[in-house]
Amino acid sequence: MDNLSDTLKKLKITAIDRTEDSLEGCLDCLLQALAQNNLETTEKIQGSGILQLFASLLIPQSPCTAKVANVIAEVAKNEFMRTPCVDAGLISPLVQLLHSKDQELLLQTGRALGNICYDSHSLQAQLINMGVIPTLVKLLGIHCHNAALTEMCLVAFGNLAELESSKEQFASTNIAEELVKLFKKQIEHDKKEMVFEVLAPLAENDAIKLQLVEAGLVECLLEIVQQKVDSDKEDDVAELKTASDLMVLLLLGDESMQKLFEGGKGNVFQRVLSWIPSNNHQLQLAGALAIANFARNDGNCIHMVDNGIVEKLMDLLDRHVEDGNVTVQHAALSALRNLAIPVVNKAKMLSAGVTEAVLKFLKSEMPPVQFKLLGTLRMLIDAQAEAAEQLGKNVKLVERLVEWCEAKDHAGVMGESNRLLSALIRHSKSKDVIKTIVQSGGIKHLVTMATSEHVIMQNEALVALAIIAALELGTAEKDLESTKLVQILHRLLADERSAPEIKYNSMALICALIGSESLHKEVQDLSFLDVVSKLRSHENKNVAQQASLTEQRLTVES
Repeated sequence: MDNLSDTLKKLKITAIDRTEDSLEGCLDCLLQALAQNNLETTEKIQGSGILQLFASLLIPQSPCTAKVANVIAEVAKNEFMRTPCVDAGLISPLVQLLHSKDQELLLQTGRALGNICYDSHSLQAQLINMGVIPTLVKLLGIHCHNAALTEMCLVAFGNLAELESSKEQFASTNIAEELVKLFKKQIEHDKKEMVFEVLAPLAENDAIKLQLVEAGLVECLLEIVQQKVDSDKEDDVAELKTASDLMVLLLLGDESMQKLFEGGKGNVFQRVLSWIPSNNHQLQLAGALAIANFARNDGNCIHMVDNGIVEKLMDLLDRHVEDGNVTVQHAALSALRNLAIPVVNKAKMLSAGVTEAVLKFLKSEMPPVQFKLLGTLRMLIDAQAEAAEQLGKNVKLVERLVEWCEAKDHAGVMGESNRLLSALIRHSKSKDVIKTIVQSGGIKHLVTMATSEHVIMQNEALVALAIIAALELGTAEKDLESTKLVQILHRLLADERSAPEIKYNSMALICALIGSESLHKEVQDLSFLDVVSKLRSHENKNVAQQASLTEQRLTVES
């Protein structure tokens, strides 16, 4: 190591004199020492203060510059040296060197920047602001035959793509085209994996999704799926998963999704359809998720339902009822839920037997499956009185809903259960449904729902309660009393923050409740007239009108 101390002293003098031969000798000696014992050598370099001189040695024309960059790259492998490298002003001259034509210099410069900025979002953001992204994309295009340089660019892209601020810059380059070109050339699994690791974070950006689709990435992905579908080899299984996942990700962009749907006639859409009946769980999952993504607009949904997608999804669900794959169940239910949104699809899906297919999962203990099951049923019965009545009289379903209304650990399941309970009443307007819900203990959940922080849920609850009070007040009376509904309504009307529709529906409900003697007494005891008469001058016309009507009713009945 004494040798090293001499080298460092000599390097200080040479760095100022710029005698290339002795400079090169010193750098070779340093690189050798770093290769033998990186940590100890790095500590010596730090102690010598030589780092400050390196910025002046990073000059494009010098034959030694690549070795200087290599020393920096080796030193910066140590975390404690990253800040000193920044403080020594090395970043700016290194970034300038990325414009060089010398491939060795480019490689070492890329390594040095990568190691200095490793794991530091603020330094990576600095590089982005200095414009390294377009420079690196250009390098990838020029030097695509140099494996080491290509790999360096990919590692840099992978790190930078994690930053949101990079996406816009990437989108303004031809990165999509370059990556797809590079991807097509790769044969080895590891190399493909490297490109995948860059594609996935970039494909989260909608503009880049579209660019990747236009650059032909989808065709590459479909080809991988076709080649690997029957293989059990670990690498092939991993590649199939990555390719099909990326395919689904590309469909999350509205423009890229529509481009691939091509009115339901597109080759991509047809190929994805063929994944659903396959025996490969990963493909079944990707196929169902892809359909759920295609089903993000009404036109696509209507076309798919008319062309038999529902039967395919029901067959898939059937294969996963007993000890099925939870992710596949979740994906297939997501697709059915989205397909049930357009009004014209509801009756068709009901007559195809979707309700029965979905109810088979009522015993599922998996919250994601429960959540999608509830959402699908709620979409299906929207404005479908007969279906709502049929489901609302299904005691097993209603009891399960009441149970899930208490799933405090799963807010989504709890919210959807409440909403479905309310929807069964609102869409069926059936006495039998109300009786089933009362007998199963559902009233208290509807009353709690009326105090939800979401206006839409409050409203749905108040409307359902008004229907109960209008059709089956006697049956529900005891439950409505014990849940303190009248006090809750008084609070909602007195609260200035309550939305106009909440005030309107609360008054309509009060008018229905006074048909019960005991509830009427509660209304009188709470001096509702004071609160209601104030609302006659409410800025919302409907609220003011309802307040006048309610005031008349309360006065007449008092």
